[in-house]
Amino acid sequence: MHTRMYVAAHSEAELACRLAECFVPSPFPGIAIRRLPDMQDYFRSRFALASLMVLVVAGCREDDNAAQGGQGQRPPSQVAVITTKGETIPFQSELPGRVAPTRIAEVRPRVGGIILERVFEQGATVAAGDPLFRIDPATYEVALESAKASLARAEATQLQAQQDQDRASALVGSNAVSRSAYDNAVAGLAQAKADVASAVAQVRQAQLNLDYTTVTAPISGRIGRAQVTEGALVSANNAEELATIQQLDPVYADFQQPVSQLIELQEALRDGSLQEVEPNAARVVLVRDDGSVYKHAGKLLFSETTVDPTSGQVLLRCEFPNPDLSLLPGMYVRVRIEQGIQGGAIAIPNQAIQRDASGRSLVYVVGSDDKLALRPVITSRVIEDRTVIDQGLQPGERVVVDGFQKIGPGAPVQTTEWVNPLTKDTAAAAEGSGDAGQATKSAPASATSTD
Repeated sequence: MHTRMYVAAHSEAELACRLAECFVPSPFPGIAIRRLPDMQDYFRSRFALASLMVLVVAGCREDDNAAQGGQGQRPPSQVAVITTKGETIPFQSELPGRVAPTRIAEVRPRVGGIILERVFEQGATVAAGDPLFRIDPATYEVALESAKASLARAEATQLQAQQDQDRASALVGSNAVSRSAYDNAVAGLAQAKADVASAVAQVRQAQLNLDYTTVTAPISGRIGRAQVTEGALVSANNAEELATIQQLDPVYADFQQPVSQLIELQEALRDGSLQEVEPNAARVVLVRDDGSVYKHAGKLLFSETTVDPTSGQVLLRCEFPNPDLSLLPGMYVRVRIEQGIQGGAIAIPNQAIQRDASGRSLVYVVGSDDKLALRPVITSRVIEDRTVIDQGLQPGERVVVDGFQKIGPGAPVQTTEWVNPLTKDTAAAAEGSGDAGQATKSAPASATSTD
């Protein structure tokens, strides 16, 4: 700036001198006579003009260099970091599965006939022994009466055979009847008793068939829709069931785990890198299709002893209480099973992990000089919004979680502690509800004092 002011003053002075040299005194008042320039004056003026331009250009360059020098050093970028630490993290596997009822029964008729009545309400809960359908009992009532008549005839024949046997027994001692006649009387009595027993069985069979005309629930549970209506003809060998009953409290969750993962878990438990949750137990949590966690914890019942040859997976079954019947058979769920505990593990937020062109996992680590280093890491599993790091990080290191827009390896940064926005929003909501509750309580108090 000073250079420019100097050049301007110098140019004005020289211009005045040049103007004085260009004119000579004139004998005529008011008329200036211009002096003709000679070659020396011409070169002198050109040299002065060139010198003036050189000074102006130099001054501009000095000002531009000063301005660029003030803007060349950018301040360090702001980044949010976390400090890694060793934690005790459960070894969890989240696997897809399906809900299945603990009991399922297909209601089928034991006798044939015409359906007269459907007793139950479709979709309702029934108890074992509740009547569901009524079949026309007329033919079975007739069969029962016929069986009872046959029993009465058999009992009369038995009575006669008993009398014949008693007489023959009394006379055989005095040789009044032959030994052969006595033997025939004894055999006749035995045959009559057998006929009575057969008739009794036929009566019981006829009674059972009559009872079977009322189709009852074999188990307790929720019954589905009726597959037949009143007036339909059914038989004992029907291919289609009348209805289906399912027991939904508790329910099963069947899922499959890769056999390689199961073997890896067993080896980790044996070598001590993982600790067992409880002896012969595993904590099980069910996650619905919308991501919500089921409020009741379950238990692992068993794992299949064979591997599916088509998928290379092992079937496992868990049991969950279902008092409000919110879990229905066939529902898709994800089973989060905690099969061990890993001590001294390091976990970082998922958003802190970057990927290169080859798909490797990378993280930005802030050194002691507040400069960044891009470091490859090996991840093992994801637990909700965090990823467990197996190799590449040590406790006490600062990892960048937010602010990746203007950073790169070797760049200086200014760090702040990262706060999980989900946790922050939850805390703010809780604080807001607490403030609202206090305001609600203080309002009646102030009104009372005013009165």
